[in-house]
Amino acid sequence: MERYVGTISRGIRAPIIREGDDLAQIVVDSVWAASQSDLGFQFNDKDVVAITEAVVARAQGNYASIDDIAADVKAKLGGETIGVIFPILSRNRFSVCLKGIAKGAKKVVLMVSFPSDEVGNHLIDEELLDEKGVNPWSDVLTEAQYRELFGKVLHPFTGVDYLEFYRGLIEEAGAECEIILSNNAKTILNYTKNVLNCDIHTRQRTKRILKNAGAEVVCSLDDILNAPVNGSGCNEQYGLLGSNKATETTVKLFPRECDKFVERVAGLMKEKTGKNIEVMVYGDGAFKDPVGKIWELADPVVSPAYTSGLEGTPNELKLKYLADNDFADLKGDELKAAISNAIKAKGDNLVGNMASQGTTPRRLTDLIGSLADLTSGSGDKGTPIIFVQGYFDNYTK
Repeated sequence: MERYVGTISRGIRAPIIREGDDLAQIVVDSVWAASQSDLGFQFNDKDVVAITEAVVARAQGNYASIDDIAADVKAKLGGETIGVIFPILSRNRFSVCLKGIAKGAKKVVLMVSFPSDEVGNHLIDEELLDEKGVNPWSDVLTEAQYRELFGKVLHPFTGVDYLEFYRGLIEEAGAECEIILSNNAKTILNYTKNVLNCDIHTRQRTKRILKNAGAEVVCSLDDILNAPVNGSGCNEQYGLLGSNKATETTVKLFPRECDKFVERVAGLMKEKTGKNIEVMVYGDGAFKDPVGKIWELADPVVSPAYTSGLEGTPNELKLKYLADNDFADLKGDELKAAISNAIKAKGDNLVGNMASQGTTPRRLTDLIGSLADLTSGSGDKGTPIIFVQGYFDNYTK
């Protein structure tokens, strides 16, 4: 019988994960239980089990407090006046981090990019910039100038005035606060030579620019809590990057040692099913909201760890290109056979091949991680495990 179903992505429900739980065993048991349910499924080689980073970090107990953040910031940046530049506008991602940062300094000069932050959260509508004659690439605004031009601006989704909100957090932590708006990293050096750059995907370039311009101390968020402080959690590679608010005074950090975790899950799945199942840990997907303009990827990477079968990028032919060009004179079974034969004969590297144009040249982990993130959502679905089947199939399978 001809197969009519391609890729399937299933959200797998699991117990609420707590610190110390054997998450690898819970993942395997949950996927197995789903396979045995009324809407069950069979296992195949190259199926994919994806686990959200949130439950991995929770099982690890990878948390830190604002006091831990403050101690590390003070030790690394001196505890006097520090520039905190290019933060994202997020209560979940940055508010608790900012409390800790401010607690580790006497004064914070907060420099915010505009009209939006790095991941697309808008502070100012671009149309208003044009209306007011403000050039975001060259102009620097004080908080007073910003208010005079734009007044009180609430984020359309959260209803938060982020400059007011961040000022309040800094002052509540006991630090003096000064806010400026600029997209030029070197602007901060007019206020202080000790800088914490909080951008995510551009952090290495920002750090280089600041050092070359004469900054005395430059740290990025991956330098803060990259080792335990007073027994806290940490992330050796990403520090505070990828962290989320846990409580008003603690953050859950990006998970650690994920390579060992995915290999253990893969081994347990092999024992349980007899199949070679790929495994990955995923965080934010890499996609952009066309309405809110927010690019979802506030984590440093989509996937901090994955099994070797998920390495690389797709190697696919564009079916509509073949149908409209190489086999434009064919139809029906003859067309189907010709396309199937072309797929079977394709090489291992289609870079530059016209028949592959328009296919997505993205890493498999970014694509599957985005699929997993969209499937699990960020709310109350209760499916921190995603089971993907048929992703590596093609028209001939």
